[in-house]
Amino acid sequence: MALRFYIPSPPVNGFHVGPAYIHFYGLMYVIGIILAIVITQRRWKAVGGDPGLVGDVALWAVPAGIVGGRIYFDLTTPKYIPHHWYGVFAVWDGGLGIWGGIALAAVVGSWRVHRSGASVTLFMNAIAPALLVAQAVGRVGNYFNQELFGGPTTLPWALHIAPGFRPAGYAHFQTFHPTFLYEFIFDLLWAAVLVWLGHHRNVKPPGLFALYVAGYSAFRIFEESLRVDPSEHFFGLRLNMYVAIVLTVVGVVWFIYSQRRGRPAAELPARRPDSEADSAGSAESGPAGSGPPEDSSPAGSSGAARATDTA
Repeated sequence: MALRFYIPSPPVNGFHVGPAYIHFYGLMYVIGIILAIVITQRRWKAVGGDPGLVGDVALWAVPAGIVGGRIYFDLTTPKYIPHHWYGVFAVWDGGLGIWGGIALAAVVGSWRVHRSGASVTLFMNAIAPALLVAQAVGRVGNYFNQELFGGPTTLPWALHIAPGFRPAGYAHFQTFHPTFLYEFIFDLLWAAVLVWLGHHRNVKPPGLFALYVAGYSAFRIFEESLRVDPSEHFFGLRLNMYVAIVLTVVGVVWFIYSQRRGRPAAELPARRPDSEADSAGSAESGPAGSGPPEDSSPAGSSGAARATDTA
């Protein structure tokens, strides 16, 4: 018999810590989020931003991303919703839809950045590669859940799927395309490309984020052409295929527009000038006719500015 190579299916999908059962899927998401925060903090600090802002944004954007991702998952893959009263909320058993997660997290995160007085476009450039790293780590969790695989294949890197996880009509096949692995590799490579472009090319903000949207969506067109897990179909194509095509076009148009109409990153302060003026005015002026504040020394002024920056 010819020797066959393949990636074995995982023996377990989690581990016990006392009475609690920790799913590798959730653990990978936590690790991915931590890495995204650390990477963004370094990149945001490099352009003159306050690293503390990243943690504040994460406190709002991460929960929003989980909610948005679950809503999108429930709407687009209803066949995967567990048959329990809490099934629509069970992110540990079925997963999250990346499109919904990124969309809602981006809206909420942009709101927090704008409210802090920082530059939204510069922040988007800083976070773009970090999101790809987080998504790559998250795909490792898909391996342990035995999900997000493609059609049958006998390639040396084929993935063995246990019988209980094979979709209807594919029970007699044993090995499949590991599309989660393809995405893992692409995410890391595209993150490296974005970092390189940010250092070696004058990409006007939020051009890197637009390239993140365009590049990732273009890859998903390829990935969706391989996947065989249940999904809503329209005119013979998976719903995510249409979403990927639309977002690829949106990302490309967004990038072109930002490069033609935007300002170079070197000309954009991490904190908006208007917000600095507002902060200075509120810190230095008291009630009408009251004169200067009690602490008018340079140290006091800088302390008031810092307090306003982190509010």
